[in-house]
Amino acid sequence: MIVPTLRQMRYVTALAREGHFGRAAEVCAISQPALSMQLRELEAGLGVALFDRGTRGVRLTGFGAEFAARAAEILRAADELAELARAARDRLSGRLRLGVIPTVAPYLLPALIPDLTAARPELEIHLRETQTARLLQEIHEGRIDAAIVALPVSEPGLAETHLLTERFVLVRPEGDAARPVPDREALREMRLLLLEEGHCFRDQALSFCGAAARPREMLDASSLGTLVQMVGAGIGLTLVPEMAVPVETRSAAVSIARFAPPEPGRRIGMVWRGSSPLARHLPDIAAIVRDTALRLRGVAGHHQVSS
Repeated sequence: MIVPTLRQMRYVTALAREGHFGRAAEVCAISQPALSMQLRELEAGLGVALFDRGTRGVRLTGFGAEFAARAAEILRAADELAELARAARDRLSGRLRLGVIPTVAPYLLPALIPDLTAARPELEIHLRETQTARLLQEIHEGRIDAAIVALPVSEPGLAETHLLTERFVLVRPEGDAARPVPDREALREMRLLLLEEGHCFRDQALSFCGAAARPREMLDASSLGTLVQMVGAGIGLTLVPEMAVPVETRSAAVSIARFAPPEPGRRIGMVWRGSSPLARHLPDIAAIVRDTALRLRGVAGHHQVSS
């Protein structure tokens, strides 16, 4: 029996995660035939199959699932060994892998990257935009170092720090600007446009409206920009976080209104694995993110709204 190499273990975990040879090969930066050959050789050396290859895709065998789980732990430990030297320095340098949720990334990152580059020119920033559940999984797997998400996440093993609290505002057609702002009870009876399932902002908006039992009254979209443009076309109304207002409403025929107190909102924070070798440096990075986010919130707060 052979001893699997770290490279082979990366191939196994990539295919287990992606469930598709083409996508796994792309993640591993090798050709699909080469990936398939490497895994066949590994299975031959182990004397047992790791994957069931069928017409409906690739699935782990029972042994393969246990192997992939153990391999992921070994790879995470190996990656952490490589981070120890960097973590021992007074200032973090080199690669920083940062994840951001889609309802924050387009508004924060254009300002954050120049700020981070100016404050920490020794860092090489790698960005990842996806939904919260995937970001948290990738933090646990050691595939990213930290993520900017809506709080709380309250997951064992993760540290979190608050960055800012931002309000949600009401976006409605331009012709509705003079109308009274609906309260949450009235909002439940209107056509509310929301992000698709999986976005935490959808759940936050539903929580404010108390509309979870009325999903057929709503239309779903994949981005805040689409929601705002649909409102401009007269299809309905929506909620957006205040940071998104300057970007998403500048070319749409919409009006922006603030809700009466207590206003809906969310807490944005940064999270990372508490056991990460980089953990002692990440609060300093979070402080830079916080400064940028607060500045942007101030810009958004000066955006003209009706009340």
